[in-house]
Amino acid sequence: MAFEISGKRVLVTGGASFIGSHLVDTLIKRGVSFIRVVDNLSSGKLENIIEHINAGRIEFHKRDLLEPGLADEMVKGIDIVFHLAADHGGRGYVDLHQSACSTNLILDGIMIKASYEAKVDKFIFASSGCVYPNFKQTNPKEILYLTEDMVGPPYDADNMYGWAKLMAELSLKAYYKDFGMKSASCRFFTVYGERGIENHAVIAMIARALIKQNPFQVWGTGEQIRNWTHVSDIVSGMILAAEKLDDATAINLGTMERTTVIEAVKEVLRYTGHKAQIEFHPEMPTGPYNRVADNSLAKRLLGWEPKIRFMDGLHKTIDWYFTHKNKEKVAKELDVMLTER
Repeated sequence: MAFEISGKRVLVTGGASFIGSHLVDTLIKRGVSFIRVVDNLSSGKLENIIEHINAGRIEFHKRDLLEPGLADEMVKGIDIVFHLAADHGGRGYVDLHQSACSTNLILDGIMIKASYEAKVDKFIFASSGCVYPNFKQTNPKEILYLTEDMVGPPYDADNMYGWAKLMAELSLKAYYKDFGMKSASCRFFTVYGERGIENHAVIAMIARALIKQNPFQVWGTGEQIRNWTHVSDIVSGMILAAEKLDDATAINLGTMERTTVIEAVKEVLRYTGHKAQIEFHPEMPTGPYNRVADNSLAKRLLGWEPKIRFMDGLHKTIDWYFTHKNKEKVAKELDVMLTER
């Protein structure tokens, strides 16, 4: 029998972030009885959840979970933890800020231990496609779909960010084996959508179109293959994982559309009407050249599959970005945003 999320008391760490705020929106619609959000706003934005705060729909704490004792305080009285808080960013950030991302090892361990000791019913972890071995993802000409069982010895995670995600997954498996702590790990694949940040590829492309960058810069050769997944599909997958998984299963949340960076770039240029010369920068951080999820396990265990095709979601995201962003401000800040939080 499925675990019903409505009526539960929920903690969302990182709940003011791009993905976290969308999760909060959906949890409210699903009728959870109480939502506590903790976020240090290092990458999250108060504006993403301010309406909920003002309306009294959520309890918000602007604090850092690395603060001694805070994790214990935040999990008190909570049924379900959705743990999204992390030192994170896009490809530029993940490659260039390894020591910062290493703090996630501490953060995740603190949250898992505190949740176990508080007897939380369920712990849902925001993991990543970065746990998959780099050596498997080098050839863009290979038709490759990453299945969950490909994460195993020899481990070869993607930078400190990926290693921290992997260690949290393995910790949850150990807590389930040793203590029966119920959990699931959701492996996100290249999430995009409204409220996205310029340090991720899709939003960076859209930002370059908004400011009419010419030549239009593309990191890498453009051959990199991704399966960009809309944030609404990610959120629905997380909630289904909370309702249906108990045994620390790690599960892919991603489309199986194989889209190259250059295909995405050309569609951004076409849809926005921006005519520009494309300039490739293979010396810049690019990540793996062939990263696409196999989502058959999510379909089988959760009844989940993505509802938004990439090109449709891309158009929605462009419309949102062009409506909400100031061209001059984006132009001034873009170079910094590409590698920062």
